Amino acid sequence: MFSTQHPDSHGHFGIYGGRYVAETLMPLILEVERAYNAAKNDRGFQRELDYHFTHYIGRPSPLYFASRLTEHCNGAKIYFKRDELNHTGAHKINNCIGQGLLAKRLGKKRIIAETGAGQHGVATATVCALFGLECIIYMGAKDIERQAPNVFRMKLLGAEVRPVESGSKTLKDAMNEALRDWVTNVDNTFYLIGTAAGPHPYPAMVRDFQSVIGRETREQLKNAEGRLPDTLVACIGGGSNAIGLFYPFLQDASVKMIGVEAAGHGLDSGEHAASISRGQPGVLHGARSYLLQDENGQIQDAHSISAGLDYPGVGPEHAWLHDTKRVEYVSVTDDEALNAFQLISKLEGIIPALEPAHALAHVLKIAPKLPKDHVLVVNVCGRGDKDIFTVAKALGVKL
Repeated sequence: MFSTQHPDSHGHFGIYGGRYVAETLMPLILEVERAYNAAKNDRGFQRELDYHFTHYIGRPSPLYFASRLTEHCNGAKIYFKRDELNHTGAHKINNCIGQGLLAKRLGKKRIIAETGAGQHGVATATVCALFGLECIIYMGAKDIERQAPNVFRMKLLGAEVRPVESGSKTLKDAMNEALRDWVTNVDNTFYLIGTAAGPHPYPAMVRDFQSVIGRETREQLKNAEGRLPDTLVACIGGGSNAIGLFYPFLQDASVKMIGVEAAGHGLDSGEHAASISRGQPGVLHGARSYLLQDENGQIQDAHSISAGLDYPGVGPEHAWLHDTKRVEYVSVTDDEALNAFQLISKLEGIIPALEPAHALAHVLKIAPKLPKDHVLVVNVCGRGDKDIFTVAKALGVKL
């Protein structure tokens, strides 16, 4: 049976993960780890987390049978795990509530975060407003331009959005700046990382907060179908929505899992964000994982039409799940994601974010080839309001 006893005490998933950080940050990292380990065993913390999941986020999110898409594909039964219906419009709020409660527990009054698509920034700003905390969001200048609605939301919620002009002006560079801030402001600041990456304990901590997605899916599908799913599908950037769906099923050998990376303009174009498909092991942002890098180990720029997948690495647990062959990782191009975005909108009346549109594009490829009693669940981890300007521009539509 597949073991989920990871990471080890040093934060390693096989050869991946770990803590590759400046000495200045080690006391902070260890403080976060101690606080999280204590919180996991504290029933009061869990009650508070559950309260906010139910009464603030609006969980459980529905498991919806996509009947028209199922009919269109004429194959597998397709279910949507609808985390786009959460407060703030994505799965990010699950983790932000958890880490926000942890920051309060540590007495930290200043929260910093990085964001790409803006959904983690909005969720962080929301939680800071809820708990009365100062909020600084680092965001690449390119992402600020293509995610303007989310930038305005963050500001409305009281956050300061700091543009990052270095590098590719996207998520990688925003995370670099956030880490620099943390080193400078060690006493009063909590870094609320948005994906299942970064130094230990963040990959495991984010996974645990996001695992509510998979736990709910398991229970909801038992009620809907009386059994486990056959296949789970989720998009992969850093990988928090995917590991949240996958983790509660890892020991169920009958459940196939597929992570969908962003192939951008094609895997051979040099303009993509497929870190597992085209990357090599290396160290970035405090952990070892698969990264897009050149022969000298220099990090290469990633590309995706989706700002949330536009990152040159992947969470270390996904790297380990790839190497152990427990999860299959594939990729989908910008054009395929755009087509899925439009088709799902018209067939199901659900406008998905460009991130889960990648997962949905892969579903469109595999569902027609599967038997009609095959049960497939795809995580629709965000809604597409934020992406309408990007999609309109890509389709040549003037708004």
